[in-house]
Amino acid sequence: MRRLLLLCGVVLVGFGMQENAQAKSGGKGVQVTPDEAHQRVDITIDGAPFTSYVWPTTLKKPVLYPLIAPGGIEVTRGYPLAPREGERTDHPHHAGMWFNYGNVDNFDFWNNSDAIKPEDRGKMGSIHHQKIVSAKSGKTSGSLVVESVWTTGDNHDVLAQTTRYVFTNRNNVRSIDEIVTLHALRHVVFHDDKEGVLGIRVAHFMESANEKGGTFTDASGRPTQVQTSNVPGATGVYLTSEGKQGDAAWSTRGRWCILTGTTGDKTLTIAILDNAKNSNYPTYWHARGYGLFAANPLGQHIFDPKAPALNLALEKDQNVTFRHRVLLLTGAPTAAEMNKEADAFDAEYK
Repeated sequence: MRRLLLLCGVVLVGFGMQENAQAKSGGKGVQVTPDEAHQRVDITIDGAPFTSYVWPTTLKKPVLYPLIAPGGIEVTRGYPLAPREGERTDHPHHAGMWFNYGNVDNFDFWNNSDAIKPEDRGKMGSIHHQKIVSAKSGKTSGSLVVESVWTTGDNHDVLAQTTRYVFTNRNNVRSIDEIVTLHALRHVVFHDDKEGVLGIRVAHFMESANEKGGTFTDASGRPTQVQTSNVPGATGVYLTSEGKQGDAAWSTRGRWCILTGTTGDKTLTIAILDNAKNSNYPTYWHARGYGLFAANPLGQHIFDPKAPALNLALEKDQNVTFRHRVLLLTGAPTAAEMNKEADAFDAEYK
């Protein structure tokens, strides 16, 4: 706990120092500012925090944390990096926004955290930040390119990952493009699994008011108890491109999915857009009422028992690329507006 609190202090103080520096210098536009001494890259818009790319030692992968919508409202859960009173504290591997998978050559990269029992850690996998390739700022957008490596629990590197983030500000919309290229260092198989690939753990007000908690198991049968929340204010509702709403969105396919919730007098939406060039398009949605919002193009039979197992295989030196766009916006967009956004995203990454 002492270690966690110290880390949280570094995360919050680091962002506070960056925010003050940006404000003093004017900090106009989208600024992408590496701070490798504190294991972070801070992204601000006109001097105000947007998100940070962080790789603290208490996590088993790099993440973007927090995600801050227009108006300065945080839409990600604080736990485990910066716990807040009244939040659920399940799934300690759900931190901010991340990219990984639950079964790569029978190693679990998704569920790994310090909470894993020592006897089970050999079955897990970790993603290690390697280096910042480039960081660029601009008037309306900035970019960050980073490299990382996927390492199995028996200490073998199996995938080299290059991630390009594009951070954009337009009107009352903030967007993050995440373009991930995985390079196989040996023959690898992404076994059909529900735990993947782009995930966001959302703030309490974006959770579903219908969620009562319960026991959720991963593909290895490990149970996680999600406590019933007695904290008022959960207002989140999912909607997919195929018209699936609320709890019905889970395990269905769609080119986009939105999650809309209200806090105070503000209505905010998180949208995840799939891209037509991605594997197994359109993606399945691993979208839970307790606050997990994920797009998973690599699960198939796990979501639809009538479909064959996907089991995507890469030969050594083969690449696969995943393109996703995350939008943070005010209000509740219509299906027509979201289809227009998805069309633009498809056209941009042909």
